[in-house]
Amino acid sequence: MNHEREELDSWKRKFSRKSSIFKRVSKQAQTKVNQWIPEKAHNVVTESIKKMVEVTLKGSEWVPLQQVSVKSSLKEREALMKERVEFYRKAATIEGAGTGAGGIFLGLADFPLLLSIKMKFLSECSAIHGYDTKQYEERLFLLYVFQLAFSSDSHKKHVLDIIENWDVEKEKLKELDWRTFQQEYRDYIDFVKLFQLIPGVGAVVGAYANYQLLDQLGEVAKYAYRIRYFHDIE
Repeated sequence: MNHEREELDSWKRKFSRKSSIFKRVSKQAQTKVNQWIPEKAHNVVTESIKKMVEVTLKGSEWVPLQQVSVKSSLKEREALMKERVEFYRKAATIEGAGTGAGGIFLGLADFPLLLSIKMKFLSECSAIHGYDTKQYEERLFLLYVFQLAFSSDSHKKHVLDIIENWDVEKEKLKELDWRTFQQEYRDYIDFVKLFQLIPGVGAVVGAYANYQLLDQLGEVAKYAYRIRYFHDIE
């Protein structure tokens, strides 16, 4: 287990590094743009994403336990997670290429479809580690793993702290900050996904972007659940 712990510590150190100039400038620009958007528009987007995520999470009850085995060792669990991320990565790549090839209208449809794929993957990760996604706190944990993958560097540090202290923090968290959730996610992927709406290159960009986004989510999920694994055995 020493190797796994050292690997985890090395991964966590990435979050303490200072953001690149490009990332800081991009975040500042996105924050400024968000300030120009009317409050009513923010509320509509926030509510839309909230409902979209809630519907997806309710659908997480479809994970068949006979297909997602609960393994006893960390190595076995992570091997199964790797299989699932490869499966969903392929699904996301095909979906991104298809919607990207369709231009702006199908490109916009990619947003809820990709979100659903990500949530399904996270729900299976939870089942692999023996957690019950019918419990509210476990569904909430999925959303924090999601934010750890798709947020600004400063917000990721805050989310990582919550995940590392989940047993304490979950008692305080009754409701997710949906406004922050949607802004962080939207700002994170907007720049790349906008190119998916361009006819001619959308299919290539969509496939590549979705592949990378699922790959990134897979890595974050691996270490987020590794944190909980070590906490549970201590």
